[in-house]
Amino acid sequence: MSNMTKSLSILILFTFHNVLNGLPVSNDMLDNVNWEDNNILFDNSIDGEDNINISHLGPEAFGSPKNESGEAVAEWTEDSLMNPEEMGSYAEGDILVPRPLTRNGVRDQTSMWPNGIIPYVIEGYFNQQQRDMIRKAIADYHRLTCLRFVPYSGQKDYLTIQSARTGCWSSVGRLGGRQEVNLQIPGCVSKKGTVLHELLHAVGFMHEQSRPERDDFVKVVYSNIKPGSETNFRKADRANTNDFGVSYDYNSVMHYSEYAFSKNSKKTIEPKVTGVTLGQREGLSRGDVRKVNNMYNCKKEEPQNGWIGGVWSAIFGNQ
Repeated sequence: MSNMTKSLSILILFTFHNVLNGLPVSNDMLDNVNWEDNNILFDNSIDGEDNINISHLGPEAFGSPKNESGEAVAEWTEDSLMNPEEMGSYAEGDILVPRPLTRNGVRDQTSMWPNGIIPYVIEGYFNQQQRDMIRKAIADYHRLTCLRFVPYSGQKDYLTIQSARTGCWSSVGRLGGRQEVNLQIPGCVSKKGTVLHELLHAVGFMHEQSRPERDDFVKVVYSNIKPGSETNFRKADRANTNDFGVSYDYNSVMHYSEYAFSKNSKKTIEPKVTGVTLGQREGLSRGDVRKVNNMYNCKKEEPQNGWIGGVWSAIFGNQ
């Protein structure tokens, strides 16, 4: 093999590694994406409006943005033991369904986004670096899933990404009409995984550790949890959840960190296996990608064989 061929192979491998591992993409790559090109849409084969059950969140999920959550997130730094979205006073830390939505302001279900197409607009006071962080998160969805975030152009249902001093928060699934995702600056846009996390809520994902079978995989240490935050560790009802064929995922970007809502800087949630770290916010896990694509009936398949499949497995592992 010539030196030129070897160099080309290394370049292709490096590029593919970046795509699969959700590493930051360059501004040049982002600038070359035609966000309005209909040819980038994949066949998601979604019929109707599939519902998402949110009943386990309880009434505390419904309300208004809180300044106290913003004050807490304002104290977050890169050295903090927990993620910024775990510092809010909303349901499970970062889930908020603003009122009014129904006559009594409470609902049990939301919906998926038809055909996986999500109109959005960035309206917050983000600087260029922060806007690029949001765009990099969106680029990951476009490369790894069939979801398509398209520029808002008058659609009835859409996301508006805000930067208010009310913390990191999102609703779960599509509510209908104008729907906010809040990414307080700078904390909520310091890591791409936090942006991915809040957008996954809007897509329809719950927190990983709220799965009904979670006690088989992690131990919740209630004695270390801040008083009043115990309900954040409530499990969903098995009858009202769907794992979409994906097993419990320690590596999920939707999993709490080990110190979430800690009152004493001690762990509140511990894995029952060794060698895993909870609460990563670097990028989507392999399980996250599978779940999104299964949830939205995506026809995009993971590489299984050959060198591409080997790279995929090496980067994502079995999760």
